[in-house]
Amino acid sequence: MPKKTPAPAPEPIDPKKGIIAQSIASEMETAYLDYAMSVITQRALPDVRDGLKPVHRRILYSMRLNGLTSTAKFKKSATVVGDVLGSFHPHGDSAVYEAMVKLAQDFSTRYPLVIGQGNFGSIDGDSAAAYRYTEAKMSKISEELLRDLEKDTVDWRPNFDGTKKEPVVLPAAAPNLLLLGSLGIAVGMATNIPPHNLREVTDAVAHLIDNPDASTDDLLKHVQGPDFPTGAIAFDKKAIAQAYATGRGGVVVRGEAEIVEDKRGAFSIIITSVPFRVNKADMQEKIANLVREKKIEGIREMRDESTADIRIVIELKTGAQPQTVLNKLYKHTQLEDTFHYNMVALVDGVPQTLSLKTILQEYIKHRAEVIRRRTEYDLGKAKDREHILLGLKKALDHIDKIIKLIRASKDVPTAHAALMKEFKFSEIQAQAILDMRLQKLAGLERKKIEEELAAIQKLIKELETILKSKAVMMKIVKTELQEVADKFGDDRRTKIVKGGVKQLSQEDLVPDDESVLVLTKGGYVKRTNPAEYKVQKRGGVGVVDLNTKEEDMVTTLLTTSAHSDLLFFTDAGKVYQCKMYEIPEGRRATKGKSIMNFLSMNAEESVTSVLAVRKEDWEGDWSLMMVTKNGIAKKSDAGAFKDVRRSGLIAITLREDDSLIAAHFVGKGDEISLISEKGQAIRFKESDVREMGRTAAGVTAMKLAKGDVIVSADIL
Repeated sequence: MPKKTPAPAPEPIDPKKGIIAQSIASEMETAYLDYAMSVITQRALPDVRDGLKPVHRRILYSMRLNGLTSTAKFKKSATVVGDVLGSFHPHGDSAVYEAMVKLAQDFSTRYPLVIGQGNFGSIDGDSAAAYRYTEAKMSKISEELLRDLEKDTVDWRPNFDGTKKEPVVLPAAAPNLLLLGSLGIAVGMATNIPPHNLREVTDAVAHLIDNPDASTDDLLKHVQGPDFPTGAIAFDKKAIAQAYATGRGGVVVRGEAEIVEDKRGAFSIIITSVPFRVNKADMQEKIANLVREKKIEGIREMRDESTADIRIVIELKTGAQPQTVLNKLYKHTQLEDTFHYNMVALVDGVPQTLSLKTILQEYIKHRAEVIRRRTEYDLGKAKDREHILLGLKKALDHIDKIIKLIRASKDVPTAHAALMKEFKFSEIQAQAILDMRLQKLAGLERKKIEEELAAIQKLIKELETILKSKAVMMKIVKTELQEVADKFGDDRRTKIVKGGVKQLSQEDLVPDDESVLVLTKGGYVKRTNPAEYKVQKRGGVGVVDLNTKEEDMVTTLLTTSAHSDLLFFTDAGKVYQCKMYEIPEGRRATKGKSIMNFLSMNAEESVTSVLAVRKEDWEGDWSLMMVTKNGIAKKSDAGAFKDVRRSGLIAITLREDDSLIAAHFVGKGDEISLISEKGQAIRFKESDVREMGRTAAGVTAMKLAKGDVIVSADIL
């Protein structure tokens, strides 16, 4: 077989051809680090000074270049997106448009920087219309971020292809990082900063300027906490303080909800705000799913009545406990959410986790630098004007000679040189004189020149004073920020609650006042305020307490506190439990509601005894004595009935053709009397009946003649 020709050896690398030998592992590491740093510094994280990511800064700068100020006419969003892409931001068009849309959404941005016209999305998660349909321009407050940009107040850098320049940072007359907050995910790090109230941040900046050693606690006397565009309620000032001190932490946020009772006694839950960044439509869908899965019970209907403001109405079923339903909404849906602080921003191009104080310090430092550079710019312009005015003033002393000299000169360079030589003008002064028409030059008024010169020289002194005095510069920082706050400041939207969040029970919301319980033989029950009953004089005819049917009658009337437990014993030997406040309060002469609305009783059961137990009574040494119509008595430990499930418990096991007629609490030394239908009676001590288990059948307490039954059992 012919031998295979060996493969040619690889050519040696020639550095002259621009090829460099490199380990693939080393190259991947370097390339990834370059990519990661690009994402961190050029895309995902805001600059602490103006609070903007590069894409936001480029959008605003491009809009300014195109004249899209707050007073201008709207232009197609496509114009802005195209200019940003073509001039400054070589990334996807959707990224630019989505960033611009966020700046225009009043539910996403506390102080919108863009005014949108058209469909810019909704809090229900609806996307904005395509940028060929919508229009936009800058808002008034965004103009404050770019104010004095033309006065060399910030550094500039070339754009991606070197054809234009863009600002590295904006002058930012407002503390934008705290006002707008920020959300971004970089490589290996992320940022999540909440929005805040302009007035509060302004006060905090002023306080820190006056008190450089102020602590975070001092600053939090001015900045109460986050101020979300959607309102809501933020809980736990300790957690809030921890987040601002360290730059990290979690704060529980709840949407605002109110329990409302209508004239018919039906309850509804009205939701008027949702936590920040929560999709309202998704939250409603989640509620509907929980109702279908029976994880939340008691909701009859939900409808969204939102217009400009949020309003979600949740109607409850009869007998549903509103506070319990609301607690479950908080627990299982985004009506309660946690905002996780991660206050990361770029400081001198380096990502850092920042405290509230550090963010304010960096902003103050930035504004001081902007004011210094602006003052130097204005000072330079003022000195240039002063120099020209001094030349014009000097020219007035020799105006006739100067005009004659200019007319005699064969050209401008000759006149320029002659002015400098003859009258000792500088190049700039000579040029300023030559730039004026002879008619205007001849008509110069000395008074106007001297007045303008005096004003300019006064301005120069003021500008020089600013540059020499840090205190004056800090005063300007405060004054200019206060002017912004006066123009754009508004009231806080998010409520701050000092304590931590907790699942409020209905008991927490109901005063533990005395109430009267009335139950009828037909199973109608109601709770009444004792004030409904007035003391009457002897011979009074009384008042109607319950509007019953002709065949119905009151079987139970007792007084206890609203927080008491009620034990309902039925003829079937079962016991049910509910709180006194769970029985709806009604007026004195009303009918009440069926007991079946509150207890999971069978239709064949009827209540024979109702016992009220105050909280402190459960601690006592009590027993429960039950008596049946066939003369059976049973004594059980009262503690066995402290927690009765909603479906009820067996209180006594009944024999055939027997039923429970009475249940009473008894203490040591009490006596019980039983009376039969045929007039027989017995009296015995409670100690004569031994204590038995909850489901025991009991013992014979009274032997009855054939056909006789117990009709009354009382404690003596």
